[in-house]
Amino acid sequence: MTQTDIILPVEPTRDLPALRTIGLVDLKDALAKGLGDFWAMPTHVIFLSVIYPIVGIALGAATFGYDVIPLLFPLAAGFALIGPIAAIGLYELSRRRELGLDTSWKHAFDIIHSPSIWGIVALGVLLLALFAVWLAVAHAIYIAAFAVDEPVSSIAFARKVLTTPEGYRLIVVGNTVGFLFAVLAFALSVVSFPLLLDRHVGAAAAIATSVRVVLKNPVTMAAWALLVAVALAIGSLPFFIGLAVVIPILGHATWHLYRRVVEPDEGLRPEFHPVSKGQRSAADFPVSLFVPSSRADQS
Repeated sequence: MTQTDIILPVEPTRDLPALRTIGLVDLKDALAKGLGDFWAMPTHVIFLSVIYPIVGIALGAATFGYDVIPLLFPLAAGFALIGPIAAIGLYELSRRRELGLDTSWKHAFDIIHSPSIWGIVALGVLLLALFAVWLAVAHAIYIAAFAVDEPVSSIAFARKVLTTPEGYRLIVVGNTVGFLFAVLAFALSVVSFPLLLDRHVGAAAAIATSVRVVLKNPVTMAAWALLVAVALAIGSLPFFIGLAVVIPILGHATWHLYRRVVEPDEGLRPEFHPVSKGQRSAADFPVSLFVPSSRADQS
């Protein structure tokens, strides 16, 4: 059975990537290059990013049901937890532009041919699980604050939160817990996905490297996290439409931030290509359904 690299890479690797110490100037440079990528590939990134605000609008619209209005803010705030997943295709386009490769939008989906694809999937599932836990915790905090779980209109909900002692406690506790979730997600993923695309590593190595980046550059990475949070907040108004511009710029900039903070690998950087299935004949059926054509031809 072929070994997969969900957590650890198939191929033996050296020590974790070496890191650099970066400053605010590097953040400015990453943003400038991210904006440059956005202008160079506007049709591509808008095509990719429009999915994100559409999902946001759908989720926001769903919360207008009286029974889920209390989850409106946790849903919006939780986008930051899963943002790196939505930006994977943007990282890949920036990677290809840096290498001088074709940046047609279809190449954003070349990640499925990455040697680290199972590590990418594992990290994505981890962030989605973190998002789900955040929603559950946020709902529990709401129930603890008001001791009831009954349908409430948007006006009644706003009145309860903004004009009562229970509402004030909900704001303080909810934002504090949400901040901790955001810090955890940020530390786990700030450079994890770009590293997985750039090198054949496992999810464990990518997460460890991301955490080391934050620990090595706490002030700079805190500034980056604050910038991302502010940009996402602005982009969410009105109705998440601004995310169609904010997400691609931040996504491209995150790739360049990765390139600034992680020492480059001396080896060749990967190109992802679909595996050729070759030509099949009717005589190969039904073996061809289960065996690659090259192996079927040898049998």
